[in-house]
Amino acid sequence: MKTLHKTAALASISLTTMAASKPTAVMGHVRADASDPKALMAELQTAVKAMQDKNDQALTAKVDDVVLTEHVDRLNTAISDIQANMEAQATAIAAAKFGAGGQGELADAEYSTAFASHFKKGKVEASLNKGADDEGGYLAPVEWDRTITDKLVILSPMRRLARVQTIGSAGYKKLFNKGGTASGWAGEETARPETATATFGQMTYGTGELYANPSATQGMLDDSEINTETWLADEVQTEFASTEGTAFFGGDGTNKPTGILTYVTGAANAAVHPYGAITQVNSGHASTIPDGDAIMNLIYDLPAAFQQNASFCMNRTSVLAIRKLKDGNGNYLWQPSLAAGEPATLAGRPLVESEDMPNIAANANAILYGDFMQAYIVIDRTGTRVLRDPYSNKPYVMFYTTKRVGGGLLNPQAMRALKIAA
Repeated sequence: MKTLHKTAALASISLTTMAASKPTAVMGHVRADASDPKALMAELQTAVKAMQDKNDQALTAKVDDVVLTEHVDRLNTAISDIQANMEAQATAIAAAKFGAGGQGELADAEYSTAFASHFKKGKVEASLNKGADDEGGYLAPVEWDRTITDKLVILSPMRRLARVQTIGSAGYKKLFNKGGTASGWAGEETARPETATATFGQMTYGTGELYANPSATQGMLDDSEINTETWLADEVQTEFASTEGTAFFGGDGTNKPTGILTYVTGAANAAVHPYGAITQVNSGHASTIPDGDAIMNLIYDLPAAFQQNASFCMNRTSVLAIRKLKDGNGNYLWQPSLAAGEPATLAGRPLVESEDMPNIAANANAILYGDFMQAYIVIDRTGTRVLRDPYSNKPYVMFYTTKRVGGGLLNPQAMRALKIAA
């Protein structure tokens, strides 16, 4: 990125003039009605155009201009705020579709009714206590379990991108063909000597126990106006999404998923997969992403077989930096989403934000690019258990909720990491 410069004309820009010309969002709040998708989209387009225009001025100026730099940065932050509002709106709409009891006829209505009664009073008829285990845990009905899983897909970036495998045992094993099968040419009647056979490698994906322990007063549970199942699902999925999201990217595999970043070249699990490590592509600068060439190099290092469904993943701070990057023809690589719920794009590829990705810094793997569905697998063990505990934290009733979750690298060839390095 070229150094920001200052001309005599730009020097005359005052803070007062800047404040008057910027979108209201830059002043600290979003002007558009946050509940109006069209208004938010219009404001996003206006802010993007303003930021790009100011950034173009900065790129063609001749000396540093602190005021202009601040203006560009504030507009950039405003764009992130507007996009965050749009994404929150889309998430709320999507999550509302998965409310407990809203998915039609229950597969086991009698059991679901008993489960709801157990939430409120802690009593379950013996004939319906088929979900209890030796420790008093109560297996959640299929519908409620599915509600949590569906909401996690909305909130957890990796669940939206990666392959998800449901299992009924303690772990999941997968064989990988490492090649080695030989072939040859032969005439119609010539001998066919024996050829070499393929060799195989194996990956085992274990699970760890994910838990949440929300609480409520008995008065709240007795309130007939409150859908207790929906309340608990909301509480649990918020905690689960945050905890598992961190593990999917950086988890060490001990009682938790093994994060995708640990399989990158030089990382802790670089030698674990039979196909090797996730390849790194250097940014071309020791501490930043200097220009659009770094992004294009990352894209074209990925094999063509994985390009069709490839996506970028980075955190919000990194998005602020890449919004200023251009291609060789002077076109901005980053473009805003065209509809609520749709991701922004970088060089025409979807861009997904995850705060569990590292910031742009020396030697950090700040950006992932590839086909996440082919590269990473999330393992869900069937069944969520709930232990109702009215004793440990009186006057609150605790709901100790557990679910077994795992994850690991599926195919390193389908992913690339941008390393901040010269």
